[in-house]
Amino acid sequence: MRRQRDFTQGSIWKDLFYFSSPIMFAQLLQVSYQFIDSLWVGNLIGANALGSVAVSGTVIFTILSFIIGMNNTTLTVLSQQKGKGNEQGVQTYVNAFVVTLSVLAVMMGILGFLFAPAVLALLGTPEAMMTDAVIYLRINAAGIIFLVGYNFISTALRAVGDSKTPLKFVAIAVLLNIVLDPLFISVFELGVQGAAIATILSQGFSFIYGMVFVIRKQLIPIKWPTLPAWSEVKLILNLGIPSGLQMAVISAGAAAIISVVTSHGEAAVAGYSAAQRLDSLFLLPAHALGATVNSMAGQNIGVGQWQRVKKIATYGVLYNTVVMLVFAGLIVLFADFGIQLFIQEQAAVQFGAQYLLIIAFFYPFLGINFVLNGIVRASGAMYQVLILNLISFWLLRYPLAYLFSELMGEDGIAYGIGVSFMLSSVIAFLYYRYGKWREKKIFSD
Repeated sequence: MRRQRDFTQGSIWKDLFYFSSPIMFAQLLQVSYQFIDSLWVGNLIGANALGSVAVSGTVIFTILSFIIGMNNTTLTVLSQQKGKGNEQGVQTYVNAFVVTLSVLAVMMGILGFLFAPAVLALLGTPEAMMTDAVIYLRINAAGIIFLVGYNFISTALRAVGDSKTPLKFVAIAVLLNIVLDPLFISVFELGVQGAAIATILSQGFSFIYGMVFVIRKQLIPIKWPTLPAWSEVKLILNLGIPSGLQMAVISAGAAAIISVVTSHGEAAVAGYSAAQRLDSLFLLPAHALGATVNSMAGQNIGVGQWQRVKKIATYGVLYNTVVMLVFAGLIVLFADFGIQLFIQEQAAVQFGAQYLLIIAFFYPFLGINFVLNGIVRASGAMYQVLILNLISFWLLRYPLAYLFSELMGEDGIAYGIGVSFMLSSVIAFLYYRYGKWREKKIFSD
């Protein structure tokens, strides 16, 4: 197999940079799905339509997050098998993941479609945004299998040391989306519905192309699916359920914060929505480093190289801090300009720009969480990371965002979230340093 890195030897600094960079660019392209949708929707339709896409997009991620969490288990299982040099183990678990994730994707898509109106109402979606939000959510739920499929292929490739090939699949989807979005939104006059259809069609083509490419090039051992052994499914569920709940906690926490924002009116919702589009871009290095250290630590845990795992964690935190401070500086310089890419209403622009200026220099603390939790997750300690995320979002981020917004008004949302980043990073470090995650063993041999 080509393009696969062995993380059990060589320069850690080089591996961090060269492996995380393609992941960051791939995630940048993935984020551009919503980014492109937002540009067209915000400029061609208006601020309310943009708010509809943002609110329903949060729910979509909540639906998808459990399956993404299950998918993230792929990094731990396959990277440890790769580190052991067990190619048969890699093939066995690839098959087990394909079957399990396919079933879950179909189930979650159905639930998302059926309960879209009720969930959006629960979030307090403004009445003016409700119709478009329901349409956008239902279309994306119907096509969730495509997004899950090509994300799994990308994750499996990264687990065995290949972070470059996934770039090709994501790039194809984004290029298609760039072409199809204005076609469906403006030419076919489908509005928000058109944006959702364009995204699903692009993801579907990318998934099919990626599957054919990987099988023909034999980049990962994907065969015609067969019923996996119960022991394999049990391991995936034992790791995947808490891992899936980690992502559900994160996305549900984001949805809860949306409910705080909606209490401040439509301008706040639109401004926050635009800020979140930029926020997702600026946090890409932290997300990429989290995935990178998961793969790197997983291979080394597989062969018992714990000193190297410690170095991966240390270098990852240092790398994150430098990169996130640079991005924070960019936010300070271009906050207003960035928000105005999406919306022009003055009140919404003011809220979004002020939010970014406040939150910018708290980003390195959030990055520390991504890196240290990625290391712990690589050992298979999924329940421990779940607890850390519960503390981070439900004991810190959501309560502090609500409390600070009550005390300081709408600016308090950013201050509350920022303070929660700091406190969460301290807790993550304390568990990394003193917790028992190193004792976790997911394979008997």
